[in-house]
Amino acid sequence: MIRKLSAFAAVTAIAALVAGCGSPPKDLDLSLQKNSAAGTYRVALVAPTPAPAINQMHSWKVKLATAEGAPVQGARFVVDGGMPQHGHGLPTQPRVTREIENGTYVLDGMKFSMTGWWEVKLAIEGPQGADKVTFNTVVANPAPRQ
Repeated sequence: MIRKLSAFAAVTAIAALVAGCGSPPKDLDLSLQKNSAAGTYRVALVAPTPAPAINQMHSWKVKLATAEGAPVQGARFVVDGGMPQHGHGLPTQPRVTREIENGTYVLDGMKFSMTGWWEVKLAIEGPQGADKVTFNTVVANPAPRQ
């Protein structure tokens, strides 16, 4: 009886994991411009163009402004994220490496190892204080390059 219950529990757990790996939620906020959690900053995440291939390293830009819209210089970031439906983090350790212009920073070392829903989380430490923001993106197989 215990073996049957254990086998049932294992099958149920696997089914729950597989079901969780389906399509992203229909109401998923895919905005790449938003206010930080406490409203301290306005943040934009700028994706590379063209969209990178799966398992290809790439860089993004982060535009950081005050709540009033003034560019923020000298901020520091900690980058985290992953695939909520799969329960794993990012396959690399991306980081903001430099500020390239007033309030615009380079986020290097990004890589998506599979298609699907990804979160990119930024912890921000700037002159106005600490705050955080989470962006959602859905990665599809990019069209082949001609």
